[in-house]
Amino acid sequence: MGSFSPIHLLVLAVVAILLLGGGRFSSLMGDVAKGVKNFKKGMAEQDDDAATKPAPRIEAQKAAEPAFDRDGERVRDDR
Repeated sequence: MGSFSPIHLLVLAVVAILLLGGGRFSSLMGDVAKGVKNFKKGMAEQDDDAATKPAPRIEAQKAAEPAFDRDGERVRDDR
């Protein structure tokens, strides 16, 4: 009941062509195909970029120095 049979899809396609018109429907499908093609091209370029560039290294950061000592007296002056 939840899935469409090939007959249902065929009837749906005919209704869409009648409502949108043949030329408009074909241009819409052409635009969808161009979008899918550009998406695949972009994904392939992204994979190529990842393969050629080395992964960035995580550099060790300098440990933060405290501004106050244990007694609450200022150790350094940032201003």
